[in-house]
Amino acid sequence: MKGVILAGGKATRLYPLTLVTNKHLLPIYNKPVIYYAVEKLVDAGVDKMMIITSPHHVDHFVQLLGSGQNFLSKKTGKQIQIVYGIQNEASGIADGLYMAKDYVGSDSCIVHLGDNLFEDDIKSYVKNFKSGAMIFLKGVKDAKRFGVATLGKNGKVTKITEKPEKPDTNLAVTGLYIYDNTVFGKMIGQQKSGRGEYEITDISNKYVEEGKMKSVVLKKSWFDIGTFDSLLKASTYYKKLNEKK
Repeated sequence: MKGVILAGGKATRLYPLTLVTNKHLLPIYNKPVIYYAVEKLVDAGVDKMMIITSPHHVDHFVQLLGSGQNFLSKKTGKQIQIVYGIQNEASGIADGLYMAKDYVGSDSCIVHLGDNLFEDDIKSYVKNFKSGAMIFLKGVKDAKRFGVATLGKNGKVTKITEKPEKPDTNLAVTGLYIYDNTVFGKMIGQQKSGRGEYEITDISNKYVEEGKMKSVVLKKSWFDIGTFDSLLKASTYYKKLNEKK
């Protein structure tokens, strides 16, 4: 399985911090945001990953992460592989993932939004994944701000609704997805949404229609560091976690 970390965007809600750097390079306590995504995938046994970012910041990521020499594989004990892809415009998650099509090749892939931080261990889900797709959900108070999943038996997803006014559930779709290789074919002919983006929800719903979308409800903390408050909250939380070690 290949990893794809999406780390583009302008992050205007974090101005002026992001006028000079990418938000994924901002600190969360003692590490840059992007480290948390890389380490999460490494801990899950993913040795090869592509980081998708904008042309304005790719050199900063290369300077920080190089080819992955500071991260060791859980399987081989040798360095992992990090390569880079460029998304020229912020045209949506599905568009960013499509940039990794040739890199993923015939493999399945785990897609990690770089500004999402996850405490749960996802190793077993990566190891046992066979086919179809899987999304990771979290119960939240303000579900209408997110894509929301409706579940049937055995955690199978029956519907994903993007930012519904009256959500069926409180289960928000987080920035972590696993897809088999049919994901790229599902993107052919995709139209932009009303906000001018290629939405990953549209692609996920194609798996739902096929009855091949499973879900995991996360038990531990999840952060989406898109605002000043969430950035501070995540930093405080991970500081406390480090103090307990």
